[in-house]
Amino acid sequence: MANHPSAAKRARQTVKRNLRNRSRLSAMRGAVKKVEAALDAKDAAAAEAAMKLAEPALARSAHKGVIKKKTASRKTSRLAQRVKALKR
Repeated sequence: MANHPSAAKRARQTVKRNLRNRSRLSAMRGAVKKVEAALDAKDAAAAEAAMKLAEPALARSAHKGVIKKKTASRKTSRLAQRVKALKR
């Protein structure tokens, strides 16, 4: 338990932030899984539609600090590469 008011406040903020970040991370993972599911099903149209939702979700997660910027960039690039290959 925190001994100072400022430490107690930081503890409260940490709990809130952790819940918020978990939710954002979960939403981002769900968006990525939808793209991967469409890729596995070899459905190019669904994969492209899911990619249009996953790309901003990844960028938003990076911007909010849930994941690192280069991680988001790498994931976006690899997914886009797979979607492009499926369209051919």
